[in-house]
Amino acid sequence: MLLHSHFLWYALAAGLLVALVSGPLGCFAVWRRMAYFGDTLAHSALLGVTLGFLLHIQPTLAVGASSCLLALMLVYLQRRQHLSVDTLLGILSHSMLALGIVTVSLLDINVDLLSLLLGDLLAVSSQDLLLMLAAAAVIALLLYWLWPKLLAFTLHEELAAVEGVPVEKIRLALMLMLALLIAIAMKVVGVLLITALLIIPAATARRLSQTPEQMAGFAALIGGISVFLGLSASVLWNTPAGPSIVLAAGGLFLCGQLRKARD
Repeated sequence: MLLHSHFLWYALAAGLLVALVSGPLGCFAVWRRMAYFGDTLAHSALLGVTLGFLLHIQPTLAVGASSCLLALMLVYLQRRQHLSVDTLLGILSHSMLALGIVTVSLLDINVDLLSLLLGDLLAVSSQDLLLMLAAAAVIALLLYWLWPKLLAFTLHEELAAVEGVPVEKIRLALMLMLALLIAIAMKVVGVLLITALLIIPAATARRLSQTPEQMAGFAALIGGISVFLGLSASVLWNTPAGPSIVLAAGGLFLCGQLRKARD
C-alpha cells in the first residue's frame, strides 16, 4: 500500500497505537471473561459523544469521561445489586446505546451515526492522534507498573487478596484502562466493533503462546497486522476501515485455529 497522503499516515499510526494497548488489555478481558463488559463501555460511548457536542468538549475526551464514569458505576452496582454480572451488563449495555441514539435524535445533533457505530479511521486528525498517543501512553505505563498485580488478581482473586494485592483497586484500574481504550478505539473501529478488536487478537494469541507475556506481545502484534491489512483493504477496495480491520483480525484468528496448540 502506498501512503501518499498524511491522513493515511495518521490512520495507520492511530490504528497501531490502539492495537499496541488493546492487545495486552484484551488478554485480561479474555482471561477474566470481560467481553460483555467491553461491550457495555463501548455502547456508552455514543452517549459520551452526544454530551461532548452539548458541552462543546472534544468527543474523545467526552467519551473517555463517560466511559470512566460508567466503569465506576458498574463497580458500585456489582457490590449493591443481587443480579448476576452478565444480567447487569446486558441491561446497562443496551440501555446506554439506546439512550445515546435517542438523545442524538431528540436534540437534532449533527453527528454521523454510521461513522460512530463503525468507525472513521481515515478521518483521524493530528489532534485525535495526539489524544490517542497520550491515552495509549497512560495505559501502557499502568500496564507495565501493575502487570504482576494484574496477573495475580486474574489467576486467583482470593489468593491475591491474601497475599496483600489491593484487589478492589486493581479491578477498578483494569476497568478504567478499558474505559480509556474504548475512548481512543472508537475512532478506529466504532462503537459496535470495539470489543472485537479487543478480544479477537487476544484469542488468536492464546493459541500461539506459552506465557502471559508472550500472549500479550502476540496479541499486540496480531492487532497491528490486522490494522495494516484492514487499512490496506479499505484503500484498495474502498471498504469501511473499521469493519475491514475486524475482518482481518477474524481471518487471522481462523488461521491460528489451524495451528496445533502447544502443550
